[in-house]
Amino acid sequence: MSGQHHDPVQDNIDTHPVKLAIWIVIGTIALIIGIMLTVQLAVGFYGSRSMKGDPAMSDAAVAKRIAPAAKVTMDPNAPAPAPTTAPPAAAPAAAKAEPAAHAGKATYDATCSVCHAAGLAGAPKASDKAAWSARLKAAKGKAGLYASSIKGKGAMPAKGGNASLSDDAVKAAVDYMLATAK
Repeated sequence: MSGQHHDPVQDNIDTHPVKLAIWIVIGTIALIIGIMLTVQLAVGFYGSRSMKGDPAMSDAAVAKRIAPAAKVTMDPNAPAPAPTTAPPAAAPAAAKAEPAAHAGKATYDATCSVCHAAGLAGAPKASDKAAWSARLKAAKGKAGLYASSIKGKGAMPAKGGNASLSDDAVKAAVDYMLATAK
């Protein structure tokens, strides 16, 4: 046998609980010192930088940066605006006819032409006199055609799929399509 004697405490000195606790304390202290030095470096770097002599921090430069983009001034001597009057209740029918036709074409071009120009999903083409005559007969006149155009019928959604259209705009577009079919 060899002359070496094994001491279990001496063999396990690296994993001894007291030594492990000492290393944890040393590591914690080193971490705290590292954080303190980092804070001191940051405070020293930013805290020592003085902006008092910086021309960008002068009162005039700061006032220019925070000034409003525009100013509204009211002249106290200016006359008060005249009160607006309500438009006349009824405009002459002749004056309405031309803008209504123009509005009908604009509505047709923007919304209705998607289907009615090519005849998609069974929609009658705007220029097809026979198809529109049959539609007028089936709807029992313009009033029925207006109603189905506003509420939708078959593959056509209400107001041609444009819910923002007024009923009058839809009626004007129907009138425009009927006029082109003649």
